Amino acid sequence: MPGRIEDYALIGDLHTAALISRTGSLDWGCYPRFDSAAAFAAILGDETHGSWQLGPLGDGGTPAPATRRRYVGDSLVLESTWVTMDGTLRITDFMPPSKHEAHTPHVVRVVEAVSGRVTVRSRLRPRFDYGLVHPRVVAVGDRHEFVAGPDALWLDTPVPTGVRDGVLCSETTLSEGDMVTFTLTYRDSHKAPPVVIDAETALARTLSYWEEWAGQCTYRGAYREAVIRSLITLKALTYAPTGGIVAAPTTSLPEDIGGSRNWDYRFCWLRDAAITLSSLLRTGYQDEARDWAAWLLRAVAGDPSTLQIMYGITGKRRLPESELPHLPGHMRSLPVRVGNEAAHQLQLDVYGEVTEALDRARQAGLGVDETAADLQIALVEWLEQHWHEPDEGIWEVRGPRRQFVHSKVMAWVAVDRTVKLIESGAANGPLERWRILRDTIHRDVCEEGYDPERNTFTQSYGSRELDAALLLIPQMGFLPPDDERVIGTITAIQRELSTPHGFVLRYPTAGKEAGLDGVPGDEGAFLACSFWLADDLALIGRVDEARQLFDKLLALRNDVGLLAEEWDSHLEQQVGNFPQAFSHVAMCDTAIVLDRAMAARPSHENALRLDPAGIDL
Repeated sequence: MPGRIEDYALIGDLHTAALISRTGSLDWGCYPRFDSAAAFAAILGDETHGSWQLGPLGDGGTPAPATRRRYVGDSLVLESTWVTMDGTLRITDFMPPSKHEAHTPHVVRVVEAVSGRVTVRSRLRPRFDYGLVHPRVVAVGDRHEFVAGPDALWLDTPVPTGVRDGVLCSETTLSEGDMVTFTLTYRDSHKAPPVVIDAETALARTLSYWEEWAGQCTYRGAYREAVIRSLITLKALTYAPTGGIVAAPTTSLPEDIGGSRNWDYRFCWLRDAAITLSSLLRTGYQDEARDWAAWLLRAVAGDPSTLQIMYGITGKRRLPESELPHLPGHMRSLPVRVGNEAAHQLQLDVYGEVTEALDRARQAGLGVDETAADLQIALVEWLEQHWHEPDEGIWEVRGPRRQFVHSKVMAWVAVDRTVKLIESGAANGPLERWRILRDTIHRDVCEEGYDPERNTFTQSYGSRELDAALLLIPQMGFLPPDDERVIGTITAIQRELSTPHGFVLRYPTAGKEAGLDGVPGDEGAFLACSFWLADDLALIGRVDEARQLFDKLLALRNDVGLLAEEWDSHLEQQVGNFPQAFSHVAMCDTAIVLDRAMAARPSHENALRLDPAGIDL
């Protein structure tokens, strides 16, 4: 059976990715791209839905969990070690990276006996189309092909193998110093067999690629190990041909174990663009930031009224959502979904996120041209007519639309950044009218979205609920960190949306009944929001408290430094799609904020200040 979400480690090749469990089972993999149908979907069911178990057997003949795991240096090469009664075994898993459109995906697994004599068993059972299609297994010389419809996977190994009930099986005993390799290659079924690659050469090149890439990082602060691992994870979630970054490489890993909060995250969210650009730029990755900005401009090109909140990795707009009833779900969490119908929601905050991303790209000299300025003007022209409308908001609620405060704040951001763009002379627009519009939105939020009795902004106009997205108010420059309303909002969120461990929920849920988001069930603490709280605490001068929270968040990472979307404080485990880009971007940003806060303390203990673009001074 599949393990807990944090039991998995990620490998990837900049086109797609795979998740490998502590027992050495490859339980998730989509080929040839992130958004392709999975050939390994055991994480959403069991081994019969597609898995590749490789490793020694434990007591009772069941797969044994690795004694320890690590990534080799600053790379995405996974090393798992089993210390058994008979000896020590090491398996090195990786996918050779490539930027080329015509890339051929390989999963390479190198098995070595470090000491003693250890028997290792392989059980390879790909199941195409999310576990639905059982391929035919064909021996082609000393190779084996799994083929069905348009898909084919080829296994190359010197280990004798045989087919048993549609599973390709092998078992071999290795003595100290022995090494064998298994290489699985995806190929369109109508094409010629793939070339056999040399595993040792591929490993050396993969290690060199990641070490060289990580070496470009300019961050030298106190949290370098965590930042480097998060940046490598973000790079691994990048579709190299277009520069798009998926929110996660998985679908339907539950936010509520056993519940229905299961969504497909193998797409690119616009709201991720601004914070991702910020993290990449502040850590020295200009090329990746430039590629992400270029993807953004291509994706949103067209009529502003058709702006979506997310797109496919190539900029594709149609992301129809459907359910896969043949899959029982991770830990019986149903339904399993592919596609995401939230793509067509009205979420006014994305207009602010897009303009924020363009503003940061422009400041960094990423080659954002007049076309981008024209787009920004067009976005605000549309927003001028629609900012006052209710929407589904940042959390993509599936209940009734509301006047979400965060959406209005981000509408203000869009107008504010565009006013500044016009003032700089880089664009033409109705400057005075939009200055008035900016003031109008600001006043509207402060009057309608603020509860003076509790001294806090609220989730939506007229409501009493809170929303962790309100933590972005000072970070976006809407109000300064030392404003009493900001401090009151931070205090209220800590009081009403925090778990006993101090982590932050996005908003109140209604348990078994469908709440304001239209979905029944609860969810875990949202990790990005918890990092936002640490940012705000540092900004208002509570630096020690911010560091304590940050350290507790770092402790939630799994053994190889990865985070999902949320943390279930009751079950004490990670929940949601994994690994989650949003969580890792927020981690990088908080590390930078805390480093600057600590550096500022000797001269003054007051709050750090942000300029209106949200960039630390």
